[in-house]
Amino acid sequence: MNEATNAKTDAAAAFVFRIEREFKTSLTAMWDAWTDPEQMAQWFGPKGCPVFHSTIDLRPDGLFHYGMRTPDGDEMWGKWLYKEIDRPHKLVSIVSFSGADSRELTRHPWDPDWPLYVHSTVTFSENNGMVKVLVEWLAYEPTAAERERFAAGQPDMNEGWGGTLDQLQEFLG
Repeated sequence: MNEATNAKTDAAAAFVFRIEREFKTSLTAMWDAWTDPEQMAQWFGPKGCPVFHSTIDLRPDGLFHYGMRTPDGDEMWGKWLYKEIDRPHKLVSIVSFSGADSRELTRHPWDPDWPLYVHSTVTFSENNGMVKVLVEWLAYEPTAAERERFAAGQPDMNEGWGGTLDQLQEFLG
């Protein structure tokens, strides 16, 4: 790599959101928790926002489509378009908000500057009876405003994903 490429890579890396957590479970149980729609509905999403709709078509270009209810009763829909599936080690997808019709693409319901698409990589690794989950998100094809909003939103993502992973821990027992 040359110096310009290194600078560009370093700048992009500054906008990557990462959170990891270790769980006392098997790799198979963790994979199932992330790929079975009934299991996903039991733990996925921010605390206080139960999932009422969860479907998964686990294949490249397949979807995880979900609906959740906010504490004030509003519905929020989203989808993950799977790009890479490496069972049981990695899920790569493009995340976006949607409507009840998964073909619909919408903006974040409360933040119009949030990136329309987020590139998500979730990796799973096992060591001595513990499974490490690493979630990495990066704004995908963002405008300059979306890139800046994504960077500024990292504390909120940390809180949201932290709560989601807490729920995953409770679900796994």
